[in-house]
Amino acid sequence: MTDHQFSVALTITYVPYIVMEIPMNLLMKRLGPNITLPLMVALWGVVTACQGAVKSYGGLLACRFFLGALEGGLFPGIVLYMSSFYKRHMLQFRFALMFSVTSLAGAFSGLLAAGIQNMAGDRHLPGWAWIFILEGVFTTVFGLAAFFFTPSKPASVPFLTDAEREAYLTGLKESWAGDNDDQKEIFKWSEVLGVFWNAPQVLLVSIPLFFNGTTLFGLANFTPTIVNAFGHSVTHTQLLTVPPYVCSFFMSIFCAVISDRYKMRGTTAAVASLVSLPGYIIFLKTTNKHKRYGGLFLQIIGVYCIPPSLGTWNANNVQPHYRRATGIAVGFMATNMGGILSTWLFATGAPRFHKATITNVVFAVGTSVACGVLVLYLRWANAAKRQEVARLLREEGSGTEPGGWNSEERRHQLGDRHPCFEYTL
Repeated sequence: MTDHQFSVALTITYVPYIVMEIPMNLLMKRLGPNITLPLMVALWGVVTACQGAVKSYGGLLACRFFLGALEGGLFPGIVLYMSSFYKRHMLQFRFALMFSVTSLAGAFSGLLAAGIQNMAGDRHLPGWAWIFILEGVFTTVFGLAAFFFTPSKPASVPFLTDAEREAYLTGLKESWAGDNDDQKEIFKWSEVLGVFWNAPQVLLVSIPLFFNGTTLFGLANFTPTIVNAFGHSVTHTQLLTVPPYVCSFFMSIFCAVISDRYKMRGTTAAVASLVSLPGYIIFLKTTNKHKRYGGLFLQIIGVYCIPPSLGTWNANNVQPHYRRATGIAVGFMATNMGGILSTWLFATGAPRFHKATITNVVFAVGTSVACGVLVLYLRWANAAKRQEVARLLREEGSGTEPGGWNSEERRHQLGDRHPCFEYTL
């Protein structure tokens, strides 16, 4: 393929990915996450395996399209699913565990690719085809197995006693987390569309998510190309991609623990973005391959620590379910729009990627600034909510009676718009 064809193949994945994010998140409650998530994983694995059997560029594009369509609901769906199971300020650690597996996947994919590459010629297939086929089969098998152990909702977790289940669900309710099954939520388009005009926190967090999507997918798709420029063999190149991702795994977990403990999503994301900045500058200023490899560590560590903070931040600040489902999907749409930009930024300029690296410098700074702006806005919004609560207490009392301003029914209906809901910073 030419560089242009490669970028088109990457881009065609993102288009159905973006289109499917909101619909699949909205359908998940109706169909059940215990059905939708394993099904998407299994089918995604099938399409991945098919990608190893393509014989033409058209066949590749078809596989990439369906790959994006199936993956589009997966990542936002997993985040929505987890936000139903954990208290708001216990979520980033779990998010980081899940997302950091992509860091380990980045590491182990290099190891697997280095090993599977040696199968070149088996059944007259090249090594790259075996990479897609075997990893696709593994994924399909796991997706099928997941049908048997994925609970549909917190109340159906099988290993809890009745007392534990009651305490668990009460804790979720008190922290404005999860879904209140006692209050039947009816789907309303106003809840979906309202995210775009009365949830400024979602639109504001989408800005750093777009910036991070550009830098993240650029590294995810082009790290082997960058390392290959160091002049090593294909196998050696694959192995050199492993250490930076392993380091980013541990740093993501560390950042998540700090963020959950001190309830500071924005600060964590802003600092992580600044960690990646010297890595980009090293890329711009030197041609020494050892220094550039060191710079790659800083880039991957910084960039991969950001999504758990931003994704959790977004999920923390949107309620109830359908509003949260839409908000999470909108955030990931912004991330994947950044992915489209990254494929064309890195389409030319190998191996230095001068234009792409300058853009990454700007976006790293922009991520920190955007996080700072959102923290200031949320501080102001929380102060306004406290004033509103004080006024309501003076004029209407506690409001906990049925139909009152602070009744369980009203809290569930209004979600993050309720005056007692405090935004996470």
